[in-house]
Parts: sequence; structure tokens; C-alpha cells
Amino acid sequence: MNPALQGYSAAVVEAASPPALGGVVADLEAIEQLVLSNMPLRAALSDTAIPGVSRRAVMLDLLNGKVSPEARRLAAYACMAVSAPEVSGALGWLATRVRHLSEGLDEEPPLSLTQSRERVGGYAAAVHEDMTNAELESLEDDLFRFARIVASTPPLRTALTDRDLGVAARQAVVTELLSGKVPATTERLARYAVIGGRARDIVGTLDYLVELTAQARGWRIARVRAAAPIDDAQRSALSDSLGTLAGQPVELQVEVDESLLGGALIRIGDLQVDATARGRIDALREHISPAGWQPSGFGRRGQTSTDETEGAN
Repeated sequence: MNPALQGYSAAVVEAASPPALGGVVADLEAIEQLVLSNMPLRAALSDTAIPGVSRRAVMLDLLNGKVSPEARRLAAYACMAVSAPEVSGALGWLATRVRHLSEGLDEEPPLSLTQSRERVGGYAAAVHEDMTNAELESLEDDLFRFARIVASTPPLRTALTDRDLGVAARQAVVTELLSGKVPATTERLARYAVIGGRARDIVGTLDYLVELTAQARGWRIARVRAAAPIDDAQRSALSDSLGTLAGQPVELQVEVDESLLGGALIRIGDLQVDATARGRIDALREHISPAGWQPSGFGRRGQTSTDETEGAN
């Protein structure tokens, strides 16, 4: 199964109340059956032409107020994390995964270097969702400092990279170093880097978490270039829409640019939405005037073509 979804589900289950997990499992099973039995919904979620972030937004909207928050988060993230044809299977896998995690039966299996980092990244994605921009900035600094301490302290680095030392023992080292000195979220991520990542890659995994935290801060900011000022009602509606798309609250930074003629150009993270009049005009021009095309019978600068002139003579 998708490594990022493994990590994400581990974080959600870890933060949930144990008595509530039975209901989360039942909700996930019901969501899977809904997708399997509803042909239009299944077709939409398995459509490879629809981006993962859009599939996630559809699921978040569909399940709002109908299932537990944990089941809604998990199902929506699955729609984004896996490929479109795998969505139905991922929902069924999640129900089993949550059940096993709640019973303490599901250990994290060994994965390749890249897959291990993806798994830790999935865990981080779940943690980041509940954090403010200021908290993310602090987390980024904490993880960076801890990574440098590990890298520059040979005995500590040896202990955390020793595969003969059990995972629980290596996590205990992290807890002893960080408990009470950094926020709980920093400790959570550092501890999961031990269990979800590869032992020899602990410094690389921590640096990877620093990068992901910086990216998460970028996804909290939506930079909007609008052709005209945006009033409070429009700001609220746009913020809500982008928040649904991003899966977390979004802060707008609006710049007025009258050259856009109308609409707005929106960038959030690595996603750009061009809803400007100028953008539509440029797209139309590109569509009807492909490169090298010119009206039949005319050469450059509107002159009659040589062939046509010779034919007239």
C-alpha cells in the first residue's frame, strides 16, 4: 500500500481517542461500500484526468458532518495519496489498517529509502494539518536544530543509526533528549522518524521533515493577484474554497493588478489557478492561432504569396 498513506494513518490513529477507533473503522467500511455501490462517485474518484487534490476536496465535502472527523480525514487523504484506480482498494485497506493499529498489531514494515521517507512524510502531513503558520515555523527550526545535533554528535548518531538496537530503545533516546524541551509535535515527528524511516538515514529523514514543514507553510498561504479589489465576502468565500482544496485553513495575500483585465490568478503551494480574463484571452489566442499559422494565400507582413502571384500572372 501507499507509504504516505501508511504514515498518515499512523498519525491520525495515534492522535485519536482509543474508544473512538471502533467507530472510525465502521465509518471507513461504510465509505468503501458507498464508493463501490455509487457508480457516478466511483467513476469520479477513479478518473485519472482528475487531480488528486480535487478528488480529496470532493471527499471532504461529501463526508462533512456525516462520519467521524478521523474517518473523513483518512478517506480524503487516501483519494489524493493513491492513484485514481486504487482509491476503492485504499479505502478498504484503511479500515483494516486502523483496526490493526488500534489493537497494537500493525508494525511498520521495512521499506526502501525513498518509500520510508514517503511514509514519514505522510505522518508529517497529518501532524501539519492541525498547526498554525507560527507553529510550523517553530517546528521547522526545532527539527533543523535536532538534525544538526544528531549529525554533529557521533555517540548520538551511532545510537540512532544502530539497527541492532531495537526501535523502542532508539525512540527512548529521542524522548530523553527532547521531552519537555520542545513542543509535543516536534517530539512526535522525531520519534516517528525512528520507526517509520530507515535507521541509517535518520539525519536525512530529519532534514526531509524540515523541507516538508517549509512546504506545508507554503500551502497555508494563497497568493492572489486580482484585477479588482476583493471585498470581505469574496475573501471569505475564496478562503473557504481554497481551504477545502488544500485540506487546511488558508490565508489570503491579495495584490490588485488591473492588467489582468478581470478575474484572479491564484497560487497556493505548487498549484496555480488562472481565472483571469487575460489568461482566457491568451489561451483562446493559442488555441485558434497555433505557432506558424497564417491566413491562406498570404505571406509575411500581409503580402500575397509568391505562388498565388505567379498563378495570377
